[in-house]
Amino acid sequence: NNETYEAERYDVSLDVWEQARRKNRLSLFALNGGQALIIAASQTLMLGMAAVSVNQGIMTLGDFILVNQFMLQLFMPLGFLGFVYREIKGAMANIERLFEVLEEAPSLQPAPMDKTLSVTEGCVRFANVGFAYAPGNPVLKQFNMTIAGGETVALVGASGAGKSTLSKLLFRFYDPTEGAVEIDGTDIRSVSLDSVRRAIAVVPQDCVLFNDTLRENIRYGRPTATDDEVEQAIEAAFLGDVIERLPDGLESVVGERGLKLSGGERQRVSIARAVLKDAPILVFDEATSSLDSHSEQAVMSAFRALAGQHTALVIAHRLSTVVDADRIVVMEHGAVVEEGTHQDLLAANGQYAELWRIQRERQG
Repeated sequence: NNETYEAERYDVSLDVWEQARRKNRLSLFALNGGQALIIAASQTLMLGMAAVSVNQGIMTLGDFILVNQFMLQLFMPLGFLGFVYREIKGAMANIERLFEVLEEAPSLQPAPMDKTLSVTEGCVRFANVGFAYAPGNPVLKQFNMTIAGGETVALVGASGAGKSTLSKLLFRFYDPTEGAVEIDGTDIRSVSLDSVRRAIAVVPQDCVLFNDTLRENIRYGRPTATDDEVEQAIEAAFLGDVIERLPDGLESVVGERGLKLSGGERQRVSIARAVLKDAPILVFDEATSSLDSHSEQAVMSAFRALAGQHTALVIAHRLSTVVDADRIVVMEHGAVVEEGTHQDLLAANGQYAELWRIQRERQG
């Protein structure tokens, strides 16, 4: 019921645009008018002087025509001066902004490009990690956690506990202010960023799809993949029923951001990409938080099949998605408060058990 409110906001925006546009037009008219006046006065003066010279016998009629043609050749390019000036001013504003972006110093310390990460087991370790997005407001404090190769570890806890921050540090979107993030004993800051991200596949909460065919969206996980490899990824992600439903199968265009697919189907496309990438480490970042129960089950079935072959870090709010994890880590205020299997944590009757009861009551 905010139609009137939005219309008023739109009117205010239009008024601001109209005033700016009016100033722009007035300055343009002044520039073009002044330019035209100068050119016309110059032409009149030159032609007048040439006419007087012809009348006095100093110049011939042919000389007069020559002067007239010369002025036309001279002043026609000058007529475009106003247009060129506007274009240059607009381009300079864009160039200045572009150089501001290009000259911005990267927040990450550069790593040696010739040293790459070699992953054998896929062991991930957060060693005494501290991190803050803003000074004086730490998100992680002396955080320690090790994920063994082939192990599935789930991170749970309230919003703001620092779960997603760990995945950002693992991808090296940020560097920790204290401690280190290690993969197979190697500090990821000491190797090239490209090699770190090649070793990790992610199934995010919001899967980004392009306005292209389903086949090409899946192949985005590894652009060099063959059609047979794409088919294997489809089978692993349980996408067969989705393809059968689409009018053109794999060649169906999924729309901007995958609008022609449901949330669960988009997530399964994301899992298919992860299958194609075949990275040793898998991050599942709240990928079922906005799905219904049926879609959640389909996505989790595909994920379990994939996670069994990789080191997996699962970040979740819905505890029903992590009951099969090898280990569940409960976080609060950037620190570990509990960890163990689902049954162990329920038996401990701590924070995890309380979260489990609350979610069960909401579902019931």
